[in-house]
Amino acid sequence: MAGITGFGAYIPRRRLQRAVVVEANKWANPGLAALAKGERSMANWDEDSVTLAVEAARDCLAGVDRGAIGHISLASSTLPFADRQNAGIVATALSLPANLGAMDIGGSQRAGTSALIGALESANGSERLCVAADKRQARPGSIQELNYGVGAAALTVGNNNVLAELIGHHSITEDFVDHYRADGRKFDYFWEERWVRQEGHLKLIPAAVSGLLEKTGVEASAIDRLIVPVMSRGAPQGVAKATGIAAEAIADTLQANCGETGVAHPLIMLVAALETAAPGEKILVCGFGQGCDALLFETTDALAAYPARRGIAGSLAARHEETNYIKYLTFNGLLEMERGMRAEQDKQTALTTLHRNRDMLLSFIGGHCTKCGTLQIPKTRICVNPDCGAHNTQEDEHFSEKPASVMSWTADQLAYTMDPPAHYGMVNFEGGGRLMVDFTDVDPGAVDVDMPVRMVFRIKDFDEQRGFVRYFWKASPVGA
Repeated sequence: MAGITGFGAYIPRRRLQRAVVVEANKWANPGLAALAKGERSMANWDEDSVTLAVEAARDCLAGVDRGAIGHISLASSTLPFADRQNAGIVATALSLPANLGAMDIGGSQRAGTSALIGALESANGSERLCVAADKRQARPGSIQELNYGVGAAALTVGNNNVLAELIGHHSITEDFVDHYRADGRKFDYFWEERWVRQEGHLKLIPAAVSGLLEKTGVEASAIDRLIVPVMSRGAPQGVAKATGIAAEAIADTLQANCGETGVAHPLIMLVAALETAAPGEKILVCGFGQGCDALLFETTDALAAYPARRGIAGSLAARHEETNYIKYLTFNGLLEMERGMRAEQDKQTALTTLHRNRDMLLSFIGGHCTKCGTLQIPKTRICVNPDCGAHNTQEDEHFSEKPASVMSWTADQLAYTMDPPAHYGMVNFEGGGRLMVDFTDVDPGAVDVDMPVRMVFRIKDFDEQRGFVRYFWKASPVGA
């Protein structure tokens, strides 16, 4: 039987304090004060749905043979490219085999659960990777600004070594418009919350859950965890009551310390449940959006032996409190700041060069000299070892997962960056190889020589004139 064979997740380290947002906007909307508690996840300026997806997938695939992945699906409502396969960027960054299928899935907030259903239904021997990520924008001073979060989750599905077996799934499709975002618009438009809760959450979700329980023959009392990924007050409790599921089974929506992560949220909550579940538990997860998906899993004995991941618990623990509301607005393009003359550069990407060097730029592949064993990045025709200098002896060497440390560094106040000062320097990789790279997620004064770092896939540049995003790998402090 098909089921979940692996899981991982990623939530950015920055936590925007809701009280700061309320303080800045209460002059216009005093009612926001009721939402001032807690914090929400906030992406760095160089993160988007693609980079979030890569980090979640790396967490999921740690220690896994990536050559066994036969298909990748990426679900999101905020993909950076409308006509370029975003899942293909993720697959290349992960160094997945070229002979795999890839698919972008969007158009609804239940795209994450729909992608998971599709992966489970088509699991036929090869592992399939299902990733969901979202980085939604919200108008400053809106309720959504306080409720939204940023994050990604990744699951592998297959038929072998199953951690959570699929018992069944059931879907309802109805063009119930609780909110929408038209093509070319930056923000969602929402309808009245009470109507959405009464006519949408408390009718469509219970109908899907009841249909699933009837289809599978499972009693409501047997459900150990109920995942209802909506922030509407009382909605999860209303779903539980309407379907006969115990209130104690309702899973934490992560509202207090993360926020609602859009398309990714059902899978993020599922990963959080799997991190603490014991074998034999029944987990029911819902995905709401123009109808509802409902999936029922039962955890197996293999879950107890599954190696620990950073996952949700680790991501939430590695937090950095953000109290600068102007920084949040700037990072999200909601405030046009003066960037100075040094920012006036043409950021055009030569697509021919990108394609020729995609192994190094996207997959972060260097070289391994088969004659002397020297590692180097970038890979070249000539070995960099002065005692070797052999020609055409290098094989591919993956550097993205290699431990590294800072050899030298600079904090540059003159070079333009969205988050000054610009940190960059030379990084040494364990086993050999060094490269000059940008640093990200660092705090001024916290960088030092020999500091352990890990490589992360991030945005390098925006070509605003042509609408292109250029990605590369950066060094981030271990634990950030």
